[in-house]
Amino acid sequence: MIVEDAELRQAISVAESYRQRVESLSRQVQVLRVSLDEVTMASEALKAFKDAKEGDEIMVPIGANSFVTVKVTSNKNVVVDIGSDISVEKDSESAIEYMGANIAEISEALKKTMEALGESQNALNNLTAAIQQEYSARQQKPQ
Repeated sequence: MIVEDAELRQAISVAESYRQRVESLSRQVQVLRVSLDEVTMASEALKAFKDAKEGDEIMVPIGANSFVTVKVTSNKNVVVDIGSDISVEKDSESAIEYMGANIAEISEALKKTMEALGESQNALNNLTAAIQQEYSARQQKPQ
């Protein structure tokens, strides 16, 4: 099936749009995975903190896969970032619940983004195959 040059140029343009979307979604997936890992690590640290007794030593993540050892005091409050550079003080149980909600939200966003990435990648693959098939047909066509 040989298509007109204008249709082929349009298909190439659409393929480039899909390629850019795939790249953008791939970056979003990476950011969401990092965010999910970070929130999960914070949630685990909060659980260890909540379960610790005064005077116990626990490892607290400080980022970049690094931890510090701290002694637990009687103060079980936690300062939690709630977005837009705003932090609030919560008791450890409320902070754990908040982190759980964040984990659920990020997980859902990651799932949807990965689905969109898969759909875009499939569309790109199909369109690229069709374009390559058209080029092959044109090369075999006698001039």
